[in-house]
Amino acid sequence: MFAILAAIAVMFGLSLARVPVVFALVIGAVTGGLLAGLGLQGTLEAFNNGLGGGAKIALAYGILGAFALALARSGLPDLLAYKMIHTLKGEADLKAQNRVKYFIFLVVAIAAVFSQNVIPVHIAFIPVLIPPLLMVFNHLKLDRRLVACLLTFGLVATYMLVPVGFGAIFLNDILGHNINTFGKPYGFEISYDQIPTAMAIPVFGMFVGLLIAVFFSYRKPREYKDVHIEEQQSISAEMGVAQKSGQPEVATFTIWMAVIAILVTLGVQLYSDSMILAGLVGVAILSCAGIFKWKEADDVIITGMRMMALVGFIMIAAQGFAAVIEATGQVPALVEASVDWIGNSQALAAFLMLLIGLLITLGIGSSFSTIPILAIIYVPLCIQFGFSPAATIAIIGTAAALGDAGSPASDSTLGPTSGLNMDGQHDHMKDSVVPTFIHFNIPLMIFGWIAAMVL
Repeated sequence: MFAILAAIAVMFGLSLARVPVVFALVIGAVTGGLLAGLGLQGTLEAFNNGLGGGAKIALAYGILGAFALALARSGLPDLLAYKMIHTLKGEADLKAQNRVKYFIFLVVAIAAVFSQNVIPVHIAFIPVLIPPLLMVFNHLKLDRRLVACLLTFGLVATYMLVPVGFGAIFLNDILGHNINTFGKPYGFEISYDQIPTAMAIPVFGMFVGLLIAVFFSYRKPREYKDVHIEEQQSISAEMGVAQKSGQPEVATFTIWMAVIAILVTLGVQLYSDSMILAGLVGVAILSCAGIFKWKEADDVIITGMRMMALVGFIMIAAQGFAAVIEATGQVPALVEASVDWIGNSQALAAFLMLLIGLLITLGIGSSFSTIPILAIIYVPLCIQFGFSPAATIAIIGTAAALGDAGSPASDSTLGPTSGLNMDGQHDHMKDSVVPTFIHFNIPLMIFGWIAAMVL
């Protein structure tokens, strides 16, 4: 079992040392394969055979990136941000400051939630929506650490619970698929219908952490300077949106076509259970509606896919890493040794699996990419310790999501920072990573462990 431990240690160490995650996965896989006696050729063959498992997910991510950029070209996100800014500025001078603040909290959280399913643009909405609101935040003396927590909660909790959009990719295509794949040799299988129910308890833990952030940790006013944001002026220009007197000029026809594209994309996604087909349909509608010129189609689609390319490559490499771990043949020995060391304690086993998941995800920065690495070991471990299918889902799903909300390299922390630090007053580590780690990862550990015990 030394080869598996060495592979994970190398991968994790290189990731923490800021070596690109794809390289860390490849080097870790080669290390494990060589130590297991597969030889370089055998290791590379196993790695290559596993790459196909991540291709579907990577393609879905790329197409969603294209849809996100195409939707941004419509000017609808800019228009929504403009309307919200002026609504909030009108309210900000009134005495009902708390009502205005909580309205902002609600809008930011809903935008983050919808970015994962209803309008699956992931973090692409943040640079459009948040920078124009910074002046409003400053006037109300809102603590931006709380806004970071709201954004991260919407980004992470949604895909952990709702099997639509990115949630369909995480819960069904990755979590459910990998559990069934690595559970098949043991006669172990789960139903996709079980997954949201099993993940509800860990997500509730995140909600508790969010309430603590809203009502206790960051409720006190915090002073910020009003800094003019020059970069924000170029955002609309880059997206092809005309402006006059600060207000985006978006034709009524364009707005309706953007809304129709969103609704049809959501409907196709629910009907076909395919994010790839849904994204293609959405891009096709926006293109046919003239949202962007036909000669710009290649540029829009390629640029949009490039936004999500890194995550896709990490997922593909993670599947290759998992295939090499499986090819070593040392998984049963590792499981047996773990059972002997832990004993018969389900409680200790669940805690250690969650803790290891936290460490690995912190290094990789992507919960989506962590599941293939964990599932190959955790599925037989859960079977050996007698965990139910629902408990197995909760352990592996939570172990993978742990760290996503508190990793310096995660989209769920980098995205909020990209918007909140537009004026240089929001530190990534102190104001995004640390707050989200404290308020989400700790509750996830606690409630993930509770789920493993009660399900």
